[in-house]
Amino acid sequence: MSPASVVELAQNVLIPGAQVEWQRLDLIDRWYRWSPEKLRLPAQANQEHRQLRDISETPWLTLVVTTVAQQLVAEAARSTSGRELSAFWTPWQNNRMPSRQRAIHRAALAYGYAYSTVMPGVLDAEAGTQQAAVIRGRSPRDMFAVYQDPVEDEYPMYYLQKRGSHFLVVDEEAVYTLGREDGGRLAFIEYKVHGIGVAPAIRYSNQIDLEGRTPGEVEPFIPMAKRINKTTFDRITVQHYSSWKVRTAVGLEEPKDDEEAAKRKLLLQQGDILTGGEGVQFGTLPETSPSGLIQAEERDVNTLAAVSQTPSHSLTGNMINLSADAITEARAMLDMKAGERKVGFGDSHAQTLRLAAHVEGRPDDAADFTVVIDWTDFQSRSMSQAADALGKLASQLGIPAEKLWDRIPGVTPDVASSWLKYKQENPTADAQLASALMGQASGANAGGTAAH
Repeated sequence: MSPASVVELAQNVLIPGAQVEWQRLDLIDRWYRWSPEKLRLPAQANQEHRQLRDISETPWLTLVVTTVAQQLVAEAARSTSGRELSAFWTPWQNNRMPSRQRAIHRAALAYGYAYSTVMPGVLDAEAGTQQAAVIRGRSPRDMFAVYQDPVEDEYPMYYLQKRGSHFLVVDEEAVYTLGREDGGRLAFIEYKVHGIGVAPAIRYSNQIDLEGRTPGEVEPFIPMAKRINKTTFDRITVQHYSSWKVRTAVGLEEPKDDEEAAKRKLLLQQGDILTGGEGVQFGTLPETSPSGLIQAEERDVNTLAAVSQTPSHSLTGNMINLSADAITEARAMLDMKAGERKVGFGDSHAQTLRLAAHVEGRPDDAADFTVVIDWTDFQSRSMSQAADALGKLASQLGIPAEKLWDRIPGVTPDVASSWLKYKQENPTADAQLASALMGQASGANAGGTAAH
């Protein structure tokens, strides 16, 4: 695009659209980052009421996001066609994605979507010899992409990225840098050709429907979180003002001055015995029980757990005398939810790595759509349970034991590969004997055939 076209596109389309979207995401971010909308108080509320309101806020929706995000760790890629994928997986390792993937997952879960970008770069910046793909996660609060078809298109037509006081506009050809002049007018600064052929941004969607809508794990539950905070505020208010008996005295003479009033107050201290003249009556007003508000708060939290498919014990901490089957049942909905996210995020990870292969000049890897992502298994199983299940698969179904090693909890594909390599390099005595006998048999058969 020409400089004038880029400025016009940014001024009329990208920046206005981004500002509207970023304003919506800022509200979501406040609830996600434990700084929600303040509970409305009456006009006569004092500083004490406002302090009680502030301490009644609990980051429930952060916990909803975290509970799912902790189940999502991509650990390997495999091809259903059986291709070797070590080169395909290399950009993932080079860009420290084993740790950086967490931020992408959390952003996509919280806001509904997030992005990764892939740009040409070099592994050794000083030598500058080996071209490599540079993969980075992008928050939707700093980036705005425009799709011709938001449901079907793999890549956007172009996107806007905020970088400090500058804006980057990226299309299928280049990266254009824009800035603000002294008068606030948008100005073209420079451009750099990336030569990828597409606007190199990949979208990660928490959920996406046939209309391109991508709700996250925060926005749908904001009313529920408001309700919980209101109930908590009511409970804390009762606890602060009305959780003890109030002693009353009827018929006392009015104090003559402030000094006498101060003396009267001392008589009302806890533990003192009050006495008065003729006609004076003493009594107490009962304290207000917070049990109803506590039950209401628990009910609201359990409702949030149900509608967000979050185990209730993850929100309440209540987990007493549960059997292994009960724990599994309690996690069932979370496992289903996390499994659905793995399908979507895994497809986006594979797309990111295919684009990285294209950038690095590996056409076979770039065109391999048989790749699927393997995820770390976080299900609550003991080592003995896993060993028993995998042992039965090997013995009863005839699956090679080596193919099951990476299914052991805590064993990554890299560790399983190192085990296999060690086994091949250090065969057992039985394996050595079998190999020797096979070698002798092969030699004998070859000699007999030659003699014949």
